[in-house]
Amino acid sequence: MILDIVAFGIVIPVLPQLIKGFLQGDTAQAAKWYGIFGTTWAAMQFICSPLLGALSDRFGRRPVLLVSIFGLGLDYLLMAFAPSLTWLFIGRVLSGMTAAGFTTATAYIADVTPPEKRAGAFGLVGAAWGFGFIIGPALGGLLGASDPRLPFLVAGVLALANALYGIFVLPESLPPERRAPFSFARANPIGSLQLLRRHHELLGLAAASLLYAIGHTVFPSVFVLWAGYVLGWEAKAIGYSLAIVGVLNVIVQGGLVRPLVKKLGERTALRIGAIAGAVGFTVYGLANSVPLFWLGAVLYAPAGLFNPSLLGLISKQVGPSEQGQVQGANSSLMAIAGMIGPALFTGA
Repeated sequence: MILDIVAFGIVIPVLPQLIKGFLQGDTAQAAKWYGIFGTTWAAMQFICSPLLGALSDRFGRRPVLLVSIFGLGLDYLLMAFAPSLTWLFIGRVLSGMTAAGFTTATAYIADVTPPEKRAGAFGLVGAAWGFGFIIGPALGGLLGASDPRLPFLVAGVLALANALYGIFVLPESLPPERRAPFSFARANPIGSLQLLRRHHELLGLAAASLLYAIGHTVFPSVFVLWAGYVLGWEAKAIGYSLAIVGVLNVIVQGGLVRPLVKKLGERTALRIGAIAGAVGFTVYGLANSVPLFWLGAVLYAPAGLFNPSLLGLISKQVGPSEQGQVQGANSSLMAIAGMIGPALFTGA
């Protein structure tokens, strides 16, 4: 997951600038198209996450992960050599489809972790995201300073290297006797979301997940353009700032989630994360200087408690044969947020 997240993070500081380059430097048009790219990427996640989750419930996690990671590497290479905005858009569509494999990785972790320890394990997943975003955006900003296409090339190489790791090292986590039959009724987004109706406790958790995710899409939607416009940051400074935010994320999710969840319980940790997110977002919204931005980053950091606690609670509501489907349903909610958020925030 770290290798995939590094590859994912590398392109963040440079994708808006690459889009802007195809539009002769028009920032307003770049923001519009960046919103379209983000919404389309999320739509692919919405369609493909439950499909890949259901396939992994039927055929095992390993083959689905390998296909997803290999496809992601090829997508990055396509975007590295895209000759036009249209080809860049096609690459982003394919990237959204293959990046849905993160759903399967989450189900894999649920397979190999006892229910009472899953919040801590999902915290390590969040730490992996944070660690990946320490390296990825910083590396992307550094590489993008010389050539905005170079980060895409490096991301593609990393993803393909990750596929080799999966081929030669990664074992299967779901034995045949714990697998579920495949059906398109379970594998499509609507059918996957119906799982939430069959488990009453999941409805409230799903609503909390959706609202949190919509708010969180403000970062990928407008941060790069906002930081350039308000704070005057170039790609390198943006990459470094995201890396520092990643450090804060690793501290919270890698070091604090497990002991705090053990001491306070998942629900209390979830509430603390939600409150920290609300306070941090408010300060970000008021920030008109670099010090105020960093104050918001520090206040926002405990929000890292929210998602691991939420995923731990969700995974406890279903059995082993439904982990892929429930994670696919949750990823579909994330994708719905991803479709709403870019249009909402880039048009604000």
